[in-house]
Amino acid sequence: MEKSRIPKFYRYSVPERHQILLDRGIITNEDFLQLQEKLNVIGVEEADKMIENVIGVFGLPIGLGLNMLVNQKEYIIPMVVEEPSIVAAVSSSARLVRKSGGFISSSTEPILIGQIQIVNIDNPSKAKTQILQNKEEIINLANSLHPRMQARGGGVRDVEVRILTSTSQEKDMVIVHLLVDTKDAMGANLVNSMCEGVASLLEKLTSGTVFLRILSNLTDRSIVKSHCNIPVDHLKGNGFTGEQVRDGIILANDFAINDPYRAATHNKGIMNGIDPVAIATGNDWRAIEAAAHAYACRGGSYTALTQYRQTSNGDLEASIEIPMKVGTVGGPLESNPSVRILHNIMGIESATELAEVMGAVGLAQNIAALKALVTEGIQRGHMTLHARSVATAAGATADIFETVVEKLIDVGEIKIWKAQEIITSLLQSQQVEELEQEVIEYLPESATAYGKVILLGEHSVVY
Repeated sequence: MEKSRIPKFYRYSVPERHQILLDRGIITNEDFLQLQEKLNVIGVEEADKMIENVIGVFGLPIGLGLNMLVNQKEYIIPMVVEEPSIVAAVSSSARLVRKSGGFISSSTEPILIGQIQIVNIDNPSKAKTQILQNKEEIINLANSLHPRMQARGGGVRDVEVRILTSTSQEKDMVIVHLLVDTKDAMGANLVNSMCEGVASLLEKLTSGTVFLRILSNLTDRSIVKSHCNIPVDHLKGNGFTGEQVRDGIILANDFAINDPYRAATHNKGIMNGIDPVAIATGNDWRAIEAAAHAYACRGGSYTALTQYRQTSNGDLEASIEIPMKVGTVGGPLESNPSVRILHNIMGIESATELAEVMGAVGLAQNIAALKALVTEGIQRGHMTLHARSVATAAGATADIFETVVEKLIDVGEIKIWKAQEIITSLLQSQQVEELEQEVIEYLPESATAYGKVILLGEHSVVY
């Protein structure tokens, strides 16, 4: 059975979806019961242990991106996000790509950089030489602070030194980088403590003063690359040929490559896919965002993180290169029961694997967005999002919610007053139907119409 292919999943009720996941072996009985009874949702007491000044718990939907195939392995993608078009877009794009073999992802080692700032140095060049000559001593000291990490095959891999001009002082500053392989941990606290631990040694070597000691969120030593090929015939639809869609996507990406105003929106669309997975898996989505946008500026101007080109046989090749430092072990996984369940659903075995899948998700989201932009336009999806928000604000109940959304989109008047008008009309129709049924049940089988009139607002039923 294809794990990530669950046709018409959106048509089932939430309890039915839980049952499908259980039947397919995607979740355990324990996970099933937690989801059914909402035991995975943290309470105020648990939240109060996470951050300061807690007054409650804020909820967001958990959706599943389907159809994802990365490196020939099937994945169901948990996504915590409030925008409905995101989950649908990832699922649709993943289904398109899987027809031609899915996404191929690769990554570098999960390196996190720790920075130590040294100031008040009389001879920065000499200080740099001293640090590099004693590199092994620095590495050994840092690794001794976390022997368990080194035992797992991680730890400091290298030391780099940069000299930067100070705008506030006459003397240049020396910046030391610890390049740390954190394995499956996000590693922020680990790297920070390593930076603290080698500070006194660096002061001794340089005769300077150590100031800041902290990790960098520009994780450009932890890079994910993902790509896919889409046959041009698979791109046709909505009155467009495959060639038109292919050329339109390439042209739209060219716009983002050359214009930072467009690139900001283009890359935000990529993060529409990545951030919800980061939240679902207990990772720091803010750090991932910061790294992605900083990396987009690496050439001196802000540009797109993706590339699209036409292959020699006319197909569309899509690729992404993005920093991706994530973890699969640590506090968030243990303190939030939802994160544990969602890790189980995803079936990830390492932080490297998670990073490679997230890169593919970002590319899938971008493909879906560009395909929509160059065909029917993105606005329809945004109109649906807006209509759902308006229907909620107008007080539409679950039994009529989808109908209200559809009617709002059909009339093109997505306003709260219009939604309330539609709700009133639907409720009146429901009441009329209920009264009709009551009258039919009341009359004897042999009875004929005898002129009974029921008045309800503008509606009337005659029997």
